[in-house]
Amino acid sequence: MTTNSLAFRLFVTAAAWTLLVLPVAGAIIYSLYAQEVSTSFDRRLSVLLTVVLSDIIDHGDQEPGEPKDVGEPLFEVTHSGWYWQVTPLDGKPGRRLASRSLAGLAIPLPSEHKIEPNEREVRLASLDGPLDQRLRVAETIYVFGEGKRAQRYSVAVAGTLVEPETSLGAFRARLALALTLAGVGLLAATLFQVRFGLFPLTKVEQGLAAIRSGQASRLEVALPKEIEPLQHELNALLQSNQDIVERARTHVGNLAHALKTPLAVITNEAREDGSPLARKVAEQAEIMASQVNHYLERARMAARIGVIGRVTEVRPVSDSIIRTLERIYRDKNLSFFTDCPPGTRFQGERHDLEEMLGNLLDNASKWARSRVVLAATPLPPSAGNGTGRWLEIRIDDDGPGLTSEQMSDPIVRGRRLDETKPGSGLGHSIVADLAHSYNGRLELARSDIGGLSARLTLPLAT
Repeated sequence: MTTNSLAFRLFVTAAAWTLLVLPVAGAIIYSLYAQEVSTSFDRRLSVLLTVVLSDIIDHGDQEPGEPKDVGEPLFEVTHSGWYWQVTPLDGKPGRRLASRSLAGLAIPLPSEHKIEPNEREVRLASLDGPLDQRLRVAETIYVFGEGKRAQRYSVAVAGTLVEPETSLGAFRARLALALTLAGVGLLAATLFQVRFGLFPLTKVEQGLAAIRSGQASRLEVALPKEIEPLQHELNALLQSNQDIVERARTHVGNLAHALKTPLAVITNEAREDGSPLARKVAEQAEIMASQVNHYLERARMAARIGVIGRVTEVRPVSDSIIRTLERIYRDKNLSFFTDCPPGTRFQGERHDLEEMLGNLLDNASKWARSRVVLAATPLPPSAGNGTGRWLEIRIDDDGPGLTSEQMSDPIVRGRRLDETKPGSGLGHSIVADLAHSYNGRLELARSDIGGLSARLTLPLAT
């Protein structure tokens, strides 16, 4: 998955949203749980405060009495973190009571920290208690006695915050683990969803590759209805392209017939007249016929190459041409050697391959002393021109070869070796033009067996 891909964009968008929402959801859940824990703990303290207050009221009218049983064993354990305390206020003397767990110490009071009471006249605050214990303190004010003997007392109950904080810590860890697992699961599900959702595009890619390789002529794959319009438009485009090519072929053929007949008439009439003017007209008409054949053939090339999906196997074409050349050059007793792996296929028209191999093999046979070698080799993916796979076809002979100028001149300047002779035969320049039309190339070099080596690079059908 690359950064410049639809799958990457969809996945990153979904992942970013997941990574944003999950922490926010976790914070909200944790806040609600912490609020519930705090409320529950405060409720517990309020109940214990009510029990302590009721007990001291039951055991004294004018002043608080010693409570007998407040229902919390930790009040009896020294420095347990759970305490109750009754303290006279307003600086007046009075009876001070405290739980055994305080062991002579005192707990801080919310009233001393200016904490306002709630609707039930209970003050609640988190304060530092004895031995640096973090306490939650619930306090209420009760008046004992009447008249001049009335005395206000602070009745307070405190509980250590270790328990709720431990509970919150454990919940936070479990929540983080659960959200992490949920995030990983959501990311995995998102990745699967993206892959699954974009899989039809892979089928489109495979279908187009099949068209390009010649295995199919139309995009015939089952696609979701959202992509079906794309399929219909692609098939319409392919059909339109094929129709245009067919019309171009027809026009080229018509043009060839329209020009060849008048030129032939002019040439024949001029040859019958032996005057210098007639000879000049015949010479120029033959040059015109040669140029017409040259450019008509190039037009046919472009029309044939415009068709997508044509594939030609190399070995049958080369074998057919070699059999013909063996008969033509039987007096030279040439030996032909072919090295072409089975299934090697050219991405293009059979006629074009026949034109290129026919001209190169004919030229090699014409100049060879005893042997001609044809080798077809698929090139590595990094070789060739542009993208895709490429095929190199080498045709070597043991003839005299060409000079460096002769090897470059027919290709670069577009001049045929037999340019002084009229005819429809294609030379090296036409082979080079035809190879170039397929984004390939023709190179001439010195052969390892002494003569000329023609190296033809063409698209390989996979």
